[in-house]
Amino acid sequence: MDLYEYQAKDLFAAHGVPVLPGAVASNAEEARAAAERIGGQVVVKAQVKTGGRGKAGGVKLAQNADEAQEKAEAILGLDIKGHITRRVLVTEASDIAEEYYVSFLLDRANRTFLAMASAEGGMEIEQLAVERPEALAKVPVDAIAGVDKAKAVEILTVARFPEAILEQAADVVVKLWETFVAEDATLVEVNPLVRDPQDKVVALDGKVTLDDNASFRHPSHEELVDKQAENPLEAKAKAKDLNYVKLDGEVGIIGNGAGLVMSTLDVVAYAGEKHGGVKPANFLDIGGGASAEVMAAGLDVILNDPAVKSVFVNVFGGITACDAVANGIVEALKILGDEASKPLVVRLDGNNVEEGRAILAEANHPLVTLVDTMDNAADRAAELATENSVGA
Repeated sequence: MDLYEYQAKDLFAAHGVPVLPGAVASNAEEARAAAERIGGQVVVKAQVKTGGRGKAGGVKLAQNADEAQEKAEAILGLDIKGHITRRVLVTEASDIAEEYYVSFLLDRANRTFLAMASAEGGMEIEQLAVERPEALAKVPVDAIAGVDKAKAVEILTVARFPEAILEQAADVVVKLWETFVAEDATLVEVNPLVRDPQDKVVALDGKVTLDDNASFRHPSHEELVDKQAENPLEAKAKAKDLNYVKLDGEVGIIGNGAGLVMSTLDVVAYAGEKHGGVKPANFLDIGGGASAEVMAAGLDVILNDPAVKSVFVNVFGGITACDAVANGIVEALKILGDEASKPLVVRLDGNNVEEGRAILAEANHPLVTLVDTMDNAADRAAELATENSVGA
């Protein structure tokens, strides 16, 4: 789960990372009130989960409360790369002497954590990494050893941070690592980390991504979910404990096992090229259990996506045998009744596959097409999606 800037900075403050005073506002009047409380110059910043806010007009300096209200009115409702601004952060303006960059992230490729830092912050880090990769230090972090003061100094020294603020910045880096670990984050980023004219180091911006798989350890993280912006289908799936991600396509996907589902997405995308360019509509992994209730819950979510024109159920029987899966599909269709109105292409393989296919053949449901191979099933699902799109 990606956090808004104001949420990230609240977490930073809770772990001792220095941030500037500020308040979030959902309308211009609240922005004015926040500016009055802070006093003096303030910055009004769009709260959206994407970069490029400044270039899009989503970050504005205000000299007083009246101007803060005016700037907030201009920013609220602003579309920034497809993200509609519903809140602004009003924060104390800062005198900036220098800007730096620092982050911790999960390095999946190397199965470790990675610290990245640069004495040249403020710009898009992706651009810096491409144009001047030598300016971006990348230092592996051992998961057991973590980041103490000595490690933080090492990271910042490699990144060529100025000697004058090295010790202070290292203290901030240690606290950022503490935030990263304590909150079960996969990314903690500050860009820019600034040095003011008095050599005080402050996190002027913040980006945090939390690991949803660790949410059971953090009940308070539920409060960070933006219900208004959350995709309703993803919210529905989450409430049903389904591992679901909405995609921009027409073929609904249900599979058991993340690897199989990912392969199914690729096969459907490839097959779709021959049928008008249809694509997968979602990722949905029902895991090892394919009971009627689980299958019904998955179908309920997918079939309520108006973009879905067909559904591909791709299951490899293992611990849960294919006959149990087939019974689950039959019972799920009974549970859903008239709500099940889109064609299902089913491919079963593995444990008790013949029994499973026999159950579906005997049920002879008008919406279900049983196909033997994964490639042929993907092709048929894509074909049906195209036919239904034309019919619609």
